[in-house]
Amino acid sequence: MLRFYNGKVLTVNQDMEIHTDYEVWVEEDKILYVGPPLNSKRGLEEKSKRNDIESYEEIPKVIFEREIDLNGNLLMPGFKNAHTHSPMTFLRSYADDLPLQEWLHQQVFPMEAKLTPEMIYEFTRLAILEYLTSGITASFDMYVEPEANVGANVDMGFRTVLCGTINDFKDTIPELEGFYKKYNQYHPLIRYQLGFHAEYTTSEGLLRDVADLAHQVQAPVYTHLSETEQEVKDCYQRYGKSPVEFLTDMGMWDYGGGGFHCVHVSEADMDIIKEKGLYVVTNPASNAKLASGIAPIATMLKKEIPLAIGTDGPASNNCLDMFREMFLVTALSKLREQDASACPADVVLAMATVGGARAMGLEDCDCIEKGKQADLIVIDLHQPNMQPEHNIIKNLVYSGSKQNVKLTMIAGKILYEDGRFFVGEEPESIYEKVEKFQVKFKG
Repeated sequence: MLRFYNGKVLTVNQDMEIHTDYEVWVEEDKILYVGPPLNSKRGLEEKSKRNDIESYEEIPKVIFEREIDLNGNLLMPGFKNAHTHSPMTFLRSYADDLPLQEWLHQQVFPMEAKLTPEMIYEFTRLAILEYLTSGITASFDMYVEPEANVGANVDMGFRTVLCGTINDFKDTIPELEGFYKKYNQYHPLIRYQLGFHAEYTTSEGLLRDVADLAHQVQAPVYTHLSETEQEVKDCYQRYGKSPVEFLTDMGMWDYGGGGFHCVHVSEADMDIIKEKGLYVVTNPASNAKLASGIAPIATMLKKEIPLAIGTDGPASNNCLDMFREMFLVTALSKLREQDASACPADVVLAMATVGGARAMGLEDCDCIEKGKQADLIVIDLHQPNMQPEHNIIKNLVYSGSKQNVKLTMIAGKILYEDGRFFVGEEPESIYEKVEKFQVKFKG
C-alpha cells in the first residue's frame, strides 16, 4: 500500500476545489482512501460518515510500502490524451509546413506504408515516454497494427484505448469486429473503441457497414470529423450534407461516440452533436500548425457539448504535451471569440482530465475517489512558474509546463518520478532502437 500525504489534492470528482488537508491511499491499482488523515478529528468524522475504512481500530495496523511526502505539492488525476497517433513519432519534424491534404497524401500515407510491426512497437514506446513526462496517464490511440501498439503499452505499463481506423485502404469489417472483441478482454490497461479514419477516406458502403457493426455490438463510434473546410465542402459535393449530418443520417452514432477536431462545424452540426451526446475532442496545436482553423469551443460549451483534449499525432503537432494543448484551447478560443473571458482555466482543466477519461470510456479513471483507478500525477508547485499561488488552477493552465510534472502513476505503479523512468528499460536504449529503425526506414 502507498500513501500520499502533506500536500494539496485536486480530486476533480465534483468541482475544482483543492483540499489542503487530504491524503490519498493506493492499494494495488486502485484508490483506497481519500480524505483527511484518519488520526485527526476531521478524519474520524469523515470515516464515520463515509465508512471508507472498516474500523478505526485497524488503522494503526496499516503498513505502507511507501509513504510519499508531497511537501505541499499537488496530487491530481492524470491528463487524458483523447486523440493521438502514438507510432507517428517516426515522422516528427519530417513533413512540416504543409497543408493537411498534401501533408497526409503526399508525405504521411506513403511513409506509413513502409512501417513494420516492430517499428510501430518501438515508435509507440518513444511516445509513451513523452506522455509520462507530460503527466498523461492514458491515450486514445488511433493507428494500424494494433497488436504492436498494445504490446508497447502493456510492456511499459501504460493505459491506452485503441480506436479503430478502418478505411478504404486498411482493415475490414470482420477485422474491426475482431479487434473490438479481442482487445476489450485482453488486459486491464487496454480497451478498444470502434472507429474509422474519416468520411473522406471511407466509402459510403463501408461506412454503412461500420454503422451496422455499431448497432450489432451497441457501441460508440469515433472518427476524424470536419477537420478542414475543404473536407466539409467535398462532403457536400458528394452527399449534399455536412459530414456530421451524413454520418448521423446513416445511424453511425445511435450508440454515441465522438469526433476528433470538429473545427468546421455549423450551428446545425453542433445541435446534432449535442442531441447525440457525442464527445468533441479538440486538438488546437495540430489544427493551428496545419492551418486547419480554430474550433468553436466557446459555442460548444454554451451548448453543453462534452469536450476533451488531444495532442493529435507527433507528426502534425509535433509535441505530445498536454500543458501546451490546454493553453492553446483557452488562448485560441479567446482570440476566436474576441473575448478574454471565453473558455476559462477551470473548464479547460476539466476537459483535459475528467472530460478526456469519459470521452474514452474510462469512467473508472476520471477522478480521485475511492475505488477509482490510481492514475495520478504530482505537480511540483515549488517552481518559479507556479509561484505565487494566487490560483493553482490558473497556474496549471496558463503558466504550467512539463517541468512541473514530478511523478506519474498508472494503475498504482509509478512510471516516472523526478526525471527518471520506471518502464522496464532505460530511455536511452529505446532511443537507440528508434534511431536504428529510423535509419533503416529512410533507407
